[in-house]
Amino acid sequence: MVSYKEIYKLHADFCKFMANPKRLEILFLLGEKEMCVDEIASKMIVRVPNISQHLAVMRERGVVEARREGTKMYYKLVNPKTLQACLIMRDAMIEQMKKQLEMMKDVDNTINV
Repeated sequence: MVSYKEIYKLHADFCKFMANPKRLEILFLLGEKEMCVDEIASKMIVRVPNISQHLAVMRERGVVEARREGTKMYYKLVNPKTLQACLIMRDAMIEQMKKQLEMMKDVDNTINV
């Protein structure tokens, strides 16, 4: 039986892939449609080997899966909930930034009075 501590560790390990802006960008691109490595690299203006490395990390974490078609590898999200989780986290981050901006405006208005 898996303990809660093990689940927290697995959760943290799974989320590590999100600590990289390129991997987040790949996640959002693949949320639109299945894409081959060349297509992802072209859209991101990044070299193919770099994209391949990021996809390998994401594949290891079970975030994406690949299929071969001829000489090309196509990638897609394993579970769309991963993208939904990222969207929720981004919305929370934006809300927090707005609150901080409002607090800074309030302080600035107090100082300038």
